[in-house]
Amino acid sequence: MLVISLGALLVIAGVLFLANQAIGRGRLSGQGASSSAPVDTLEPPRQSMRFLGMGSNWPGIVLIVVGGALLLFGGFV
Repeated sequence: MLVISLGALLVIAGVLFLANQAIGRGRLSGQGASSSAPVDTLEPPRQSMRFLGMGSNWPGIVLIVVGGALLLFGGFV
C-alpha cells in the first residue's frame, strides 16, 4: 500500500510540476503583453511551442513515469 501511495504522490507531483512550468513562463496580461495584443486580455502573446520541449520539463516527466511504474508494479509487491 505504501508503494502505491508513493506512486500516486509522484504522479501528482509530476503533473503539478509541469503545470507550474507552463504557468510560470511569464505574465499573461498587463504590461508584459506584446504591443499587438489588447492590454485587457489574458491571452498570452504568440510564441512557439518550444516551451513544451524536454529541456525544462524532463523532471516532471520523470516523476510521472516513475510514479506510474510504482502504481503499475506496486500491486505485485
